[in-house]
Amino acid sequence: MDLLPIEIKVNVEGDVEAALSALRGTGGALITRRIWFAEDRAGVAEGRVPLLDGGVIVRFRIGSGPDDLTVKLRPSTREQLIGRFEDPFDATPFTYRIEEDWSADRRVLAASLVHDHPQGALLGAVQPGDDPAARIDAVQDQFLDVCAPDIRLDGLVALGPILSTKADDVELDDLKVDLEAWRVAGLEFLEVSLRVKPKEGENAEELKARAERKQRRLEEVVKERGVVIADLPESKTRRVLTVLAEAGRP
Repeated sequence: MDLLPIEIKVNVEGDVEAALSALRGTGGALITRRIWFAEDRAGVAEGRVPLLDGGVIVRFRIGSGPDDLTVKLRPSTREQLIGRFEDPFDATPFTYRIEEDWSADRRVLAASLVHDHPQGALLGAVQPGDDPAARIDAVQDQFLDVCAPDIRLDGLVALGPILSTKADDVELDDLKVDLEAWRVAGLEFLEVSLRVKPKEGENAEELKARAERKQRRLEEVVKERGVVIADLPESKTRRVLTVLAEAGRP
């Protein structure tokens, strides 16, 4: 079995603007996007997030560049990723990634199928009264049918928008990181992330040890700039969707 990339994340709360400035410095062009997540309409009416609870994330990103629609399984297992979805692939307009997702002590497997769309093409899927599931294409539908057969995408509602401000490939000492701030419903988060890719000839234990060193180093360089790392037991996606679902109750 091939080794998988590892995405390492640390989260910041509090004065997000100051933290973004301290970490970004003068590097990295800022990209602004709006993000929506699709959830079960009946569940949201009760303040619940059934899709997320079932390990499924449906995300729409709309901004100055191309739109994209992502269907993600997180947490996932290698056993449930079968058929054409057993291994990553890149076939325009699709990108299919499988990677480990590390945040503090939480380590899970994530599999995501991204479909790029022309700019503005997804706006019609996230407006009040629209059906977000209508833009999930046949390949993404097959992904869910094969790898998460118990999940149903009937009666969805779009939750958002979340304002996202992102800077990629920012140099922090010896590291190159991505920064992404989310703002919605009175919540503000800043996520600092980097990706550790397997090296040729590396075994699983060597990759894990190298990723753990990178994780410690990432935490160090963030703290060295006076930025406080949040000790959050939940992912930012769960926190945001929980708040938005509660706000969407009648």
